[in-house]
Amino acid sequence: MAPFRHGKLWPPFPGAQGRPGLDSPLFDSVCSQRRGVNPKTLEAVITLAVEIAREGREGRKVGTLFVVSDAQEVLKRSRTLILDPLYGHPEEVKSIQDPDMRETIKELAQLDGAFIVSDTGVVLSACRYLNATAEGISLPLGLGSRHMAAASITHQTGAVAVVVSESSIVRVFDDGELISEILPEIWLFSRFSLHLTGPVSEETEADVMVVSKRED
Repeated sequence: MAPFRHGKLWPPFPGAQGRPGLDSPLFDSVCSQRRGVNPKTLEAVITLAVEIAREGREGRKVGTLFVVSDAQEVLKRSRTLILDPLYGHPEEVKSIQDPDMRETIKELAQLDGAFIVSDTGVVLSACRYLNATAEGISLPLGLGSRHMAAASITHQTGAVAVVVSESSIVRVFDDGELISEILPEIWLFSRFSLHLTGPVSEETEADVMVVSKRED
């Protein structure tokens, strides 16, 4: 039986042994090698994003953004909105896999700005404004500025972006395009409007649904 942490079963998804979601096939289609980023790091970020979407913070829904890999280029194209709360802390305590760091991220997610995560899973910076331009980006209607920032930064760098919307949907962007929409609770499907176009695949596990752009 999985151990309890902070009043919840840990890890959050069946099949994960010792690390949240890393042994589950649920996100395999999203975290494939074709993304050009570390699959384990991306999977850990998506798993955390799903937790944030599901749990919120202090009784309210939270929206936030993670930018994964190509970190130095992303840092060049962004700036801090406030004093960076992660600045000056050693990298060994900023791993996306560390339970204390994950709880810290959940708190910081209430602030504006993006988290920058290295390919090796170190959360390098928080509360960052992305300077990426929207030129050449076309998003489905209904997706706001956070999604535009995610699409733009992935179009201009080799990063992948993960967005948690305040409507509790997690969306993943690669190369300027929306590639996956994740519902943290299956009942949301009844009021969920799919923004992906073209052929898609669906995976469901532990009340989580992953809808991904089919890539042959």
